[in-house]
Amino acid sequence: MVDTPTALADVIVPSIFNPYVVQRSIELNAFFQSGVITDMTAEIAPQFGTRDPGRQGGGTTVNMPFFNDLDGDDEVLDDTADLTINKISTGQDVAAILMRGKVFGATDLSADLAGADPMNVIADRFANYWTRMYQKVLFSTLAGAMGTTVSGYSMAANVYNISTLSGAAAYFDGEAFIDAVGKLGDMQSALSAVGMHSDTLNRIKKDDLIEWVQPSEGGDPVPYYQGKRVIVDDLCPKTGSGASAVYTTYLFGAGAVGWGAGSPKVPTEVGRLPLKGGGQEYLVNRQKFICHIRGIKWGGTPAKPTASNSELATATNWRRVYNAKLIRVVQFKHKLEQ
Repeated sequence: MVDTPTALADVIVPSIFNPYVVQRSIELNAFFQSGVITDMTAEIAPQFGTRDPGRQGGGTTVNMPFFNDLDGDDEVLDDTADLTINKISTGQDVAAILMRGKVFGATDLSADLAGADPMNVIADRFANYWTRMYQKVLFSTLAGAMGTTVSGYSMAANVYNISTLSGAAAYFDGEAFIDAVGKLGDMQSALSAVGMHSDTLNRIKKDDLIEWVQPSEGGDPVPYYQGKRVIVDDLCPKTGSGASAVYTTYLFGAGAVGWGAGSPKVPTEVGRLPLKGGGQEYLVNRQKFICHIRGIKWGGTPAKPTASNSELATATNWRRVYNAKLIRVVQFKHKLEQ
């Protein structure tokens, strides 16, 4: 009896595969696990659609109306005059819907298919792939949204840049970090995590300023700096080299970034090209999602149906709509002592 090679179509069930990849991508992402990114799929489902392909939303953006804080001075009670009825004002945040896809051929997976559970291997590798892609989207969005300087909508109040100062004044240190946290004023206690380049982490480690905390559920110890969880990611911008290198560190509060998963018309499919290289299988995976800094409105007009990373990174495509202190992100630019 001749063994028949396992075919991708035999092990990939599209209705199971795509939700598994999405969920696994979340589990692998430190920004999700730290609480910086929270899932707002249920919140936006009426417009966006859910992971159920039977419930689709249309358009290229998601509108998220919000109530502004109550404002105005109180009034002295007087039995000869009526109190004034004030209205609560509203605003609208807007997130860009992103549609992305990727195809991998079976030849790249043949060795794994021969000696492991194909479903787990393929799904885990796709999950790792999308985790990296989600993080590229996040940092592109941070670059654009935090960079907007349009009058009346600027994010300048949430940016702390010491990289242009001279000598040691440009370096990351404890006092400069406190000043960066202080950009949120009386809301600074909302900041709970810090995303930094590995070079920045290594500089802090040399000064023995990292506290390692063992998670209650087990696993590897988690680094903390000044009481804030450290997320190390070399997608945190670094420009230049050596003593002139400028680093961008981000401080985050819980839920600073909203993320939502939708469902493309055909999220996952398997195909075969019988004449290509003697026969080749391929797996297509498509994702529909948002990754949005809460309180900074998307206003771009993408060249293609949905925005690219370079368009997300363009500052003129964004407008601040929350009070600056209520946006739980601070961008901190600095150099490192060599």
